[in-house]
Amino acid sequence: MNPTAANVLIAGAGPSGLMLALELCRHGLRPRIIDPLPGPSPLSRALVMHARTLELLDRHGLAGTFIAQGDMVRGVALRRKGHVAAKLPLGRIGEGLSPFPYALTISQDQTERLLREALVPYGVAVEWNTSLTGLTQEAAGATATLQAPGQPPETVTAAYVAGCDGAHSAVRHALGIGFPGGTYEQVFFVADTVTEGLDEDVRLGRMLEVSLAPRTFNAFFPMPQGRMRIIGLLPDGLAPEAATFATVQPGLEAAEHVRVQSVSWFATYRVHHRVADHFRQGRAFLVGDAGHIHSPAGGQGMNTGLGDAVNLGWKLAAVLQHTAPEALLDTYEAERIPFARQLVATTDRAFTGATRATAWASFVRSWVAPLLLPLAVRVPAIRRLMFRTISQIGIKYPHSSLNRGRAGGVAGGRRLPWAAGRYEALRPVGWHLLHVGPVPAAQAWAAAHNLAATQIAPTATEAPGTVYVVRPDGYVGKVAAAFNEMEFAAYARQWLGQ
Repeated sequence: MNPTAANVLIAGAGPSGLMLALELCRHGLRPRIIDPLPGPSPLSRALVMHARTLELLDRHGLAGTFIAQGDMVRGVALRRKGHVAAKLPLGRIGEGLSPFPYALTISQDQTERLLREALVPYGVAVEWNTSLTGLTQEAAGATATLQAPGQPPETVTAAYVAGCDGAHSAVRHALGIGFPGGTYEQVFFVADTVTEGLDEDVRLGRMLEVSLAPRTFNAFFPMPQGRMRIIGLLPDGLAPEAATFATVQPGLEAAEHVRVQSVSWFATYRVHHRVADHFRQGRAFLVGDAGHIHSPAGGQGMNTGLGDAVNLGWKLAAVLQHTAPEALLDTYEAERIPFARQLVATTDRAFTGATRATAWASFVRSWVAPLLLPLAVRVPAIRRLMFRTISQIGIKYPHSSLNRGRAGGVAGGRRLPWAAGRYEALRPVGWHLLHVGPVPAAQAWAAAHNLAATQIAPTATEAPGTVYVVRPDGYVGKVAAAFNEMEFAAYARQWLGQ
């Protein structure tokens, strides 16, 4: 590839940037991906991967690889006064809702490594030590200035630029896009450790553990090789710049009745909640933390960025390959920014409830939660609601111009309902037509338009004759209770370039 030209320039080689590159490669493009770091980060950071992310990876044939490297989250232990007060069994909580009915613990450095390895067959590698220092746009493309240590600046032209470069995004700053929001008053610490004294299910990686200690917050996340991630609140009066693990260790061990044997990483941080004013400006886009940051409640951050990347990737490819109009790119912001705002509001409420230091909040955490939560997770309806919300399979785009129709309980813009054997039909690249039971007219129309068509068995909420046009990301573009060639042809002309 010409080193001074790219169809898509990706700034940032974290999970979002790597996933965007992989999605573009899947659709026949070869992006250029840069990062200012000297090489891959060894830090574990994000630890949870949810069902919807595994479904998206499965389109690349990668879900099994990730599952083999991670561990299923089997539950959450609630800890009080150094002992487990209750356990919330989760396991395959989403059985019947997804081919991956659980959450997976896998560290971010592992996720990034697996995504980089998946790019190797496409001939795409990260250009480390390369910063984006300038960005301008013209009608025909974008021009970026790149800087590597000890090298003269390089000018790069690209059809599109994607800022996947984190909360301090150089792309967002160059575009002048606002990043409104705020910062929580609490200061947290994070430490990767080897720790003794935890419940056996936690120590063996079968469960996460959350402390119910009054007026504070500590959580324990099992990691590979017997390590334990600890996240907690810094004690009042301890300045972040003065904090070391030695300064928090005595209080932590006394409160939780544990012993930390070793520490491989320690950091302090404040939690922010912000969403960019726009995810698109001309030929530039914001993806992942560059566009939205929020509390870690529910492990949503990395998963949301990966979802952004898939949503944008197939759309960029379609426009660059002239199989869709430029207007398709407007649906990226239209679909992802409402979800980002909703997610920030939701995680804000959860985070505030989990960390508030009032007497009432402490009482609820310490005494009410251990009694009610184990009962709640046994109720099938509550389990399904929890899974739909946390796993991200419930994300929908009802107001996007790309999505149309309703049949039974499914509307355009929703993820295609899963049933055994159904998602295999979506693995080939591109749009798909799925029909419930035999629909000869739909089969004939799909064949005439070179569109993959598959007959599927109905679920409890689907009627025979229902027809779906499924987007390349597995969401329903158009759905109808009966096939109408005129309607489907009009949709194909507008969005499929046919």
